[in-house]
Amino acid sequence: MDILLDTHTVLWFFEGSGKLSKFAIEKIYDTANKKYISIATIWEVAVKKSIGKLKLDGGIEEFLGFIEDNGFILLEIKPDHIIAITDLPFIHRDPFDRMLVAQATVDDMSVMTADKNIMKYGVDIVW
Repeated sequence: MDILLDTHTVLWFFEGSGKLSKFAIEKIYDTANKKYISIATIWEVAVKKSIGKLKLDGGIEEFLGFIEDNGFILLEIKPDHIIAITDLPFIHRDPFDRMLVAQATVDDMSVMTADKNIMKYGVDIVW
């Protein structure tokens, strides 16, 4: 299974938060699954850190190291992803989440999220 992790999901995993469902944790640790982190997520984390909405003691570098150390695959933003955004209904106002929906749709991935607005797009959800 190809799974694209939403920003809050990867942050909760990074923090060791109890907010992740048991099922989500199992899917992350299941080596049969490919787990992706969008460049949009890295960008969102960097923005939140820079404006003080997110504390990362080790900075974005530690976060990137965590992604690499845990075998997550970075998913680039491609022209097809950007084109797909233009066809999305305007359910979600967050541009980062809209990009994740577009990427999941174009690349036929499931999204690991607790975000109810993302669920409204009809993408396959893992939670």
